[in-house]
Amino acid sequence: MLSMLSEKRLLWPGAMTLVGLAILVGLGAWQLERKSWKEGLIAAIEARTKAEAVSLADAIGRLGAGEDVEYMRVTARGRFLHDKERYFYAPDAELGPGFHVYTPLEVAGSGSVLFVNRGFVPEAVKDGAARKAGQLDGETDVTGLVRMPGPKGFFTPENEPQHNLWYWRDIDGLMRSAFGEGKRTAVPLVLEAEAPAPGGWPRGGATIVELPNRHLEYAITWFGLAFALVAVFAAYAAPRLSRAKP
Repeated sequence: MLSMLSEKRLLWPGAMTLVGLAILVGLGAWQLERKSWKEGLIAAIEARTKAEAVSLADAIGRLGAGEDVEYMRVTARGRFLHDKERYFYAPDAELGPGFHVYTPLEVAGSGSVLFVNRGFVPEAVKDGAARKAGQLDGETDVTGLVRMPGPKGFFTPENEPQHNLWYWRDIDGLMRSAFGEGKRTAVPLVLEAEAPAPGGWPRGGATIVELPNRHLEYAITWFGLAFALVAVFAAYAAPRLSRAKP
């Protein structure tokens, strides 16, 4: 068999085709595995967002134990420090330029600070004085989804604390900007409020759970390329194999 392939000058093309075929089929199978993993992740996140809310202390304890608390529903009680609001640039498809309002919540019983994303405001009501109904006084309960801080993305602009303009969740930077260096203790997560504030602004529900799941499409692409590779080799080899031996 090998001698025939060598004679027909198909040995090396055949070997390279087998290597390429193995790689393409392997990539397709890997994408199918990724599809199953992504579907499980989406189902787990959906279940978390619809579960009963746990206390902030419970969420912090789970985080300290190494559990994943992202998207967990949490209820925290405390007093909003409205004069320390921080604004994250967040243009809206319908309302145009605007911001997510991150307000420090002084957690009841501990004095630590939890940053709460209270939701979107258009530029016209960015100033708290323009939305007084939503500037709650005294202790209040806020329920929302946990979001964890993370590193700045490659294409994400740098935060501009000097202008109170933010693009990514940097809790240390937010704390320094609002309170100064080392003056308060921060809760190491962010809570994104579910409900809108009284008066409608800020508009809660900033969390959008949309995890792309195109792995089946990718798998079909890799398997299609594998089929095409086999077809190309067959078209190349057929006339050589059918050629009469001199």
